[in-house]
Amino acid sequence: MRQQERAALIMQRLEEHYPNTPVPLDHSDAFTLLIAVLLSAQCTDKKVNEVTPALFAAGPTPQAMAALPEATILGHIRQLGLAKTKARNVKRLAELLLERHGGAVPQSFGALEALPGVGHKTASVVMAQAFGVPAFPVDTHIHRLAQRWGLSSGLSVARTETDLKRLFPKEAWNKLHLQIIFYGREFCTARGCDGRVCPLCRELYPNRRKPVIWNKA
Repeated sequence: MRQQERAALIMQRLEEHYPNTPVPLDHSDAFTLLIAVLLSAQCTDKKVNEVTPALFAAGPTPQAMAALPEATILGHIRQLGLAKTKARNVKRLAELLLERHGGAVPQSFGALEALPGVGHKTASVVMAQAFGVPAFPVDTHIHRLAQRWGLSSGLSVARTETDLKRLFPKEAWNKLHLQIIFYGREFCTARGCDGRVCPLCRELYPNRRKPVIWNKA
């Protein structure tokens, strides 16, 4: 099976598994999505969703969040990894939204990536899920599965993103990246599959005998 044929089969199977793709991080608008994605670095979405209700009640807007003392923000997110750095970034990000963007979340990759704590993946999630701009955010699940499914060498996250954008139609990117994440969490986990165990790995590579050693992000 050639690479493009594998990509088409993957799209078909993922659509069968996950016809609906809600964003895993709880949010109410572009600002709360941006903050939730920032907080999700080195954390599970479940843990982030446990702490954000109280944080967003205290700081539901950039204006309200910027007015909070950093210590208050830290108190709400202390359970998360890198909490001190994240608290500092959340406050400064809110301040910069007021200073640079009139209190609105900017709708460009460059402006988003210029904010503290916002890398390319976070910007891609916000552009895709808040503003509907085609993007392909690559997290650890997507990076891992792209290699197991023979879609990318996985030499870097940037390379994986480029390869996936080349293989899949642009109009499918925003939904597909969530479908791959859901599948990676449910079936093709880091320890539960080695490229020979989950249904899609077996269907794509029925004769694979050796485990896939994947390059971590």
